[in-house]
Amino acid sequence: MKPAHESENASIPVHDRKRVVADLITSARDACADKTAAFQGSSTITYGELCEGSERLGRFLRDLGVEKGDRVCFYLEKMFEKIMSIFGISMAGGVFVPINRLSKPGQAVHILNDSGARILITTASRLTSLTDVIHEVNSLQTVISIGPVRDIEAPPGISVIEWGEIMDRPGGSVPGVHVSEHDLAAILYTSGSTGKPKGVVLSHQNIMAGMCKISEYLKITPGDRLLSILSFGFDYGLNQLTTAFGQCAQIVLADYLFPRDIIKAVERYEITGLASVAHTWIQLLQVPWEGTAMSSLRYITNSGGAIPAHLVLELKRRLPHTEIFLMYGLTEAFRSTYLPPELVEKHPSSIGRAVPGEEIMVLGPGDRPVQPGGTGELVHRGVLVSQGYWNDPGLTAVRFRPNPLQPPEVPLREMVVYSGDQVRIDEEGLLYFIGRWDEMIKCAGNRISPTEVEEVIYQCSGVADAVALGVPHETYGQSVLAVVSLTGQAALTETDILEYCRDGMPSYMVPSEVEIWDSLPRNSNGKLDRAAIRKAVLDRKELQVANE
Repeated sequence: MKPAHESENASIPVHDRKRVVADLITSARDACADKTAAFQGSSTITYGELCEGSERLGRFLRDLGVEKGDRVCFYLEKMFEKIMSIFGISMAGGVFVPINRLSKPGQAVHILNDSGARILITTASRLTSLTDVIHEVNSLQTVISIGPVRDIEAPPGISVIEWGEIMDRPGGSVPGVHVSEHDLAAILYTSGSTGKPKGVVLSHQNIMAGMCKISEYLKITPGDRLLSILSFGFDYGLNQLTTAFGQCAQIVLADYLFPRDIIKAVERYEITGLASVAHTWIQLLQVPWEGTAMSSLRYITNSGGAIPAHLVLELKRRLPHTEIFLMYGLTEAFRSTYLPPELVEKHPSSIGRAVPGEEIMVLGPGDRPVQPGGTGELVHRGVLVSQGYWNDPGLTAVRFRPNPLQPPEVPLREMVVYSGDQVRIDEEGLLYFIGRWDEMIKCAGNRISPTEVEEVIYQCSGVADAVALGVPHETYGQSVLAVVSLTGQAALTETDILEYCRDGMPSYMVPSEVEIWDSLPRNSNGKLDRAAIRKAVLDRKELQVANE
């Protein structure tokens, strides 16, 4: 395989030409049509081929009557057709709505109904899994199936067409649609760990500005080859696709891989950029890296939860020539902060400062700015702030509010997003994630950060995953309970972990209980599903009380 830095066409598309999502693929086609854009196993596809397929889909969607702002869902594994779906829907002026591949049929039905999508793009096998529930979708009129549908009986009122038939139609640009950067581009549904998934609405400006800002500090070039293991329905994963295509770089498509598979993929494809969540980095550090298997990495990024500080330093030790970017992001604001690589060794637990051109405010009671050394709620302002929650004005009003620091003389109020996350700001202006306001543990008058408890537990050799949560206590209000899972060879007991905690943290933070589970549940984006863990613990405790 040709190394990424020797890729055939190294010209960078002009940023000024890229204002809406569809511009990413047409600009790349114009600049490097014959260059390999994406890999899937042993298959490849060029930028020209991707653009042609996207245009054929876009023309078909227009023929179906898709107008600007209409929602089109796709429910797919990582494949070339998934990329074409994003760009084809955008070319037609539609709003693309990813359904995570791990979503169950009931969740898919909720997203289809909530978004009001008339069209669904999926595979024949997934369509089969929806057979018993698809009649519950009120708005659905057409299903585009990747794969033969001869044995699938479509419900009354829903037509099914095969992808191949669309790709056999005439090509050419998509006529009759003008899209502004302020128009809606996507609705990204969150995992729904605390209820039904809610849709975060993104404009073309949100997505394209995020592409430019992250490309800038990651220094993405046409010579980069990125390993895509995150869902395109996760803002972090979608941004990886747009940053690659915005610079005519290359992307390798892969759904979830085991740690050793990731290492092999990095080596096989000579990957230069790898983005993942904390859990995956922790797993990767639990297996040996042989020889130069990860040496091609120019940079790595983390978001979606903090990596324990001592493991950040271990990553730096194993990857001495790789830039490490520790990041924090809100789906509601696409991307928020990053820590420059040169500060990682000194501040391994920091999430850094605002991404270029954005502002992060740390606000305390009364919306007053917090002084260095203090803690408050992270509030994001800037062009990356999304358009609210689809079809949910109540929740939107809670999280999206007028900027309290904007001069009152300005008649049109700027909207900012309140994260619900508590952070600390230090004397250098660096931010440190403390925890969500609603997850803080209040024990005997002390406010305890679950993150701080977990940071210590992760340093106990043999711990794979850890979640600290507050449980009701008659005397103290709440006490700390820790739920952990162990690495394959570990023989730790609950007592071992408690003793380690007593040695490593103040007495008021020490868990009153430790539970060891075989594994801890995760949501569709790979994050630990804290809500599911909390519910399982509290349900069991309620049952114990009822049986006493």
